[in-house]
Amino acid sequence: MFGLMGKILRVNLTESKITEEEIPESMARMFLGGGGLATKYLYDEVKKGTDPLGPENKLIFMTGPLTATTCPSAGRYSVVSKSPLTGAWAQSNSGGFWGPEFKRTGFDGIIFEGASPKPVYLVCEEGKAELKDAGHLWGKKVPETTDLIQEELGKDFKVACIGPAGEKLVRIACIMNDTHRAAGRCGLGAVMGSKNLKAIAAKGSIPVKIANPEAFKEVAKKQYQLINDSMLKVGLETHGTNLLLDMVNVRGGMPTRNWQIGMFEHVEKVNGPALTDNLLKDRVACYACPIACGRVSRIKTGKWAGKEGEGPEYESVVLLGTACDVDDLNAVTMANFLCNEYGIDTISAGSIIAFAMECYEKGILTKEDTGGIEIKFGDADVLVELTEKIGKREGIGDLLSEGVKRMSEKLKKGSEEFAMHVKGLELPAYDSRAVKITGLGYAVASRGGDHMTGYIQGPTFIDTPFLVVEDSKIDDVYSPKPHDTKVLNDLENALTMFDVTGTCKFMGLMLDAKEWVNLIANVTGLEFTIEDFRKTGERVVNLARAFNMRDGFSRADDTLPGRLMKEPMPEGPAKGHVVDSLDTLLDHYYEERGWDKASGKPTADKLKELGLENTIADIWN
Repeated sequence: MFGLMGKILRVNLTESKITEEEIPESMARMFLGGGGLATKYLYDEVKKGTDPLGPENKLIFMTGPLTATTCPSAGRYSVVSKSPLTGAWAQSNSGGFWGPEFKRTGFDGIIFEGASPKPVYLVCEEGKAELKDAGHLWGKKVPETTDLIQEELGKDFKVACIGPAGEKLVRIACIMNDTHRAAGRCGLGAVMGSKNLKAIAAKGSIPVKIANPEAFKEVAKKQYQLINDSMLKVGLETHGTNLLLDMVNVRGGMPTRNWQIGMFEHVEKVNGPALTDNLLKDRVACYACPIACGRVSRIKTGKWAGKEGEGPEYESVVLLGTACDVDDLNAVTMANFLCNEYGIDTISAGSIIAFAMECYEKGILTKEDTGGIEIKFGDADVLVELTEKIGKREGIGDLLSEGVKRMSEKLKKGSEEFAMHVKGLELPAYDSRAVKITGLGYAVASRGGDHMTGYIQGPTFIDTPFLVVEDSKIDDVYSPKPHDTKVLNDLENALTMFDVTGTCKFMGLMLDAKEWVNLIANVTGLEFTIEDFRKTGERVVNLARAFNMRDGFSRADDTLPGRLMKEPMPEGPAKGHVVDSLDTLLDHYYEERGWDKASGKPTADKLKELGLENTIADIWN
């Protein structure tokens, strides 16, 4: 199949053995690439009950058929594994330049298995791969690791690596590439650390073979024109993703003081214009991206003056900032820099610190527990201090490194009600009491508290429907209808395809399904229809669901934190609201999906329809 290099690397770290495998044609046609193909390998090779941090777990990097092509924003790759944070299927996704560079080495992906007896890193160059000693890199932060590898191999190498957090098995550790880009969610940096794998360095120039190069070129050119003419490009280029703060705040859905309220009084101190005016040094784009939503920031005043890096993005500002009631943008930015340097998910880190602050406020955590630190809401210095302690697994950071689910199970005393997670994954920066259908999106997501699988926030919080899904408008954010569950279903199927193809989801706001089909058909040479587009996404969603069901997950896990379902929003536009219709929404959603209402499992008929017959016995016997 065109668009794919046709080969993957299998790296047995226990035996220091590297082999090449061809991707079966039938598998490529069913799952295309990226997160889809990686999920298929994970399901087939990681058995029920596998310890996420044990050598039997596998860590799978995979690019998509559009990765490294001239398609706009085609610079993404997926990492799939079993999460040490949730015990569920895990996928994380990142942009930058590492993905295209790796693909041009001649491989679509890598399956890491086993665990090395000593620290190592993998070098991939022009169709060849070898493991190198990483003893001198162990303990180094992400920027230093990247610099050292490039000093050894050459500046042309792109590096994906973990920082100290991944080495210390911090359950919210992420994988960083190009120094500042993150495959952020689900703790996959800890899986990498458990395997004593420090980094993957890539350099390649092997071109991607395109089935219909001239037609593909014309389609891609049109996509660039559409994006360049869009208002989304203007907004993101000007203020980055931080432009969303005012939009979400005015809806009353801004997580503040650990989701106790939905509006942040001092939003003007941390919003997009504040970052642009006070911190912005430059704008940065990922591979083949016409938008450049990334921010290069520099702290100009105060105790952290001179510190420079990328970010913070919208999610980081909210979770490290408003959720912790911190309005000091310098402190939020410094905490963000530390997350990047240690290799930590900013969403989970901020949510964990906010949870710790509320536990301290309520007397559930004491000074004795915290090593003498007063963990109070609004304390900018404590925010930065705790971020570093998580990265080091030091002192109270050891407890915080376990995530809010495990923290609440240990602390008890009612903290479970305001531990803001689903299936163990901390929630992103949108309060579902302000837009109730987003709560369903969190609840059913296979990786846990996830906003990107279906990004129902687009057509609700920010009134930007995805063109790839027809009729994606939600009429009443406080009274969800059965139609809204279909919108979520359709969005999940479509947005999953962006992870499959290796493209950025911002493109999905601007391209319709026909445009996507043209891109895929011309790069792969397949007779690919809109129905194929939707069905492929649906297939991947169902396989990830089957992975979880095989490991004992059920409808009972498709739930929300008690705070969202029991505590009415105290003020703002959503005042008085809770997510009070989840059970009814689940019934409608399961019916729309073809899943059993009692258990939440995909039915045998649905699995047969999608060509996933091999999963039926695993989850129904």
